[in-house]
Amino acid sequence: MQELKEKERLLLSHFRRNARESLTSISRETRMPVSTIFDKLKHYERQFIRKHTTLVDFSKLGYLTRAEVMLKVAVEHREPLKAYLLKHESVNSLFKINNGYDFLAEMVFRHLKDLEDFLEQLEQRYKVMEKAVFYVIEEICREEFMAKPDMLRLEADYPEAH
Repeated sequence: MQELKEKERLLLSHFRRNARESLTSISRETRMPVSTIFDKLKHYERQFIRKHTTLVDFSKLGYLTRAEVMLKVAVEHREPLKAYLLKHESVNSLFKINNGYDFLAEMVFRHLKDLEDFLEQLEQRYKVMEKAVFYVIEEICREEFMAKPDMLRLEADYPEAH
């Protein structure tokens, strides 16, 4: 586990907030040299940045149904189901979870019927013992952890923490 220093957390928050922000712009805001920021970014990419990505408003592309689906399946179906979900075009994110379920899948479909048909087919193909479906009505906040430089708990603000 790597503990980040104050300036490193500040840099990471800039990268989290907008991966396309120029290093020059970040340099101006943080008062760090561009070369240092570049070196830190390359180091972070080797150490803990998984990928740079784009968050999409799916509804504006015609994908009107989003759901979080929790699934519990028989032990012999876990790996085949996992492989199937990893390849399926409508699965945006997939997690292995606990508390009575095996997987949590974030799914995106054009229409509610498409999701319902998918779930019906899934239940027939794999031994789904339990499922819980939560429809996403509105996205309020996404990928915000460590993304707001002004919200970081900086050591200078909390000297008693050390």
